Amino acid sequence: MAVRRPRWGFAVLGALAVVLAAWAIFGSRKKAKVERSPVVPVATARAVLQDLPVSITELGAAQAWRSVLIKAQVNGKLLSVPVQEGSSVRAGQLLAQIDPAPFQAQLLQAQGALKRDQALLAEAQLDLERYQGLLAQDSISRQQRDAQAALVKQDEGLVEIDQGLVKAAQVNLGYCRITSPVDGRVGVRLVDPGNIVSTTDATGILSVNEITPIAVTFTVPEGDFQRLVTASGGFTRPMLTQAFSQDTGQLLDTGALSIADNHVDPNSGTVQMKARFANAARRLWPGQFLNVRLTLSVMQRVLTVPATAINQGAKGSFVYVVGPDDKAIERPVTVSTTEQGTAAISSGLQAGDIVVTDGQMSLAPGSKVQVHGPAPVRRSRP
Repeated sequence: MAVRRPRWGFAVLGALAVVLAAWAIFGSRKKAKVERSPVVPVATARAVLQDLPVSITELGAAQAWRSVLIKAQVNGKLLSVPVQEGSSVRAGQLLAQIDPAPFQAQLLQAQGALKRDQALLAEAQLDLERYQGLLAQDSISRQQRDAQAALVKQDEGLVEIDQGLVKAAQVNLGYCRITSPVDGRVGVRLVDPGNIVSTTDATGILSVNEITPIAVTFTVPEGDFQRLVTASGGFTRPMLTQAFSQDTGQLLDTGALSIADNHVDPNSGTVQMKARFANAARRLWPGQFLNVRLTLSVMQRVLTVPATAINQGAKGSFVYVVGPDDKAIERPVTVSTTEQGTAAISSGLQAGDIVVTDGQMSLAPGSKVQVHGPAPVRRSRP
């Protein structure tokens, strides 16, 4: 009688074969998926030759080139302020009128006293001439002649005093008309007509600010100050200065450095600077805070890329260059300086190279890339 083999052995062998076949199929697919490199979306820019300004940027504030607080120089009633608040005025234009009547009366009185004393002087001089002749004839004593000469000197002194009083009265009368000493813009009126103004008033009547041109003041650290001294030849050459809005970053005006303070502040280690701006468009206003950029020099025809393209690795700075086959190539570079988001490259790149500016974190050497957004025109393949 033949021995029957158990059927379950065949079942186990069949199941094992199925498992091995499935592992071979799906395992190879998974390995193939892992080995397939993904395409990385990136943004790029082209390395270009251009002039690159080397500059420093500091916080500054605009102030009037000349600011004048108009105050009364005589006491009296303010009759009128014939300028509109916020209007522009010219030098010599009437700003305020103080009641001149009291000062006209003082001038008239001083002029009358001058005429009186001038007449007394003339009479005394005539008497002195007669006394000179009588003394020559021994008709009077020398003492009488000398007394008359002294009287002439006394009257001459009185005339000079009167002349001084007349000039003082004329000056005070002139102070009743207050004119603008500068071209500028009138501020808010501080005293209304009808009030009594005095030379002791601290507030003044109004202010005039010269804003075309306008000044921008800022401070620079002592280290940057030394760079400024070198770049300007000891401040003998003008230096380009730009004023930018703190809110929008918009360029508001371009001027030139005009004044460097004569000492370093020992408390802050900074030097006060002042730049002059024409401000023809009146975009700068006294008291306005600004970002001030001072150009030290201009690097001529240097190779540049956006600063965002520069990466730091264990061996130093490098960039990813997009090759003709759209694969990323790691390229070590030497950065000479970085200015306003632009890096100057002294070695490692050539003009026209396409570098990755965004998406580097997902890259590795040899990664396939896809440029998204506006991309530069690629170089033709050799």
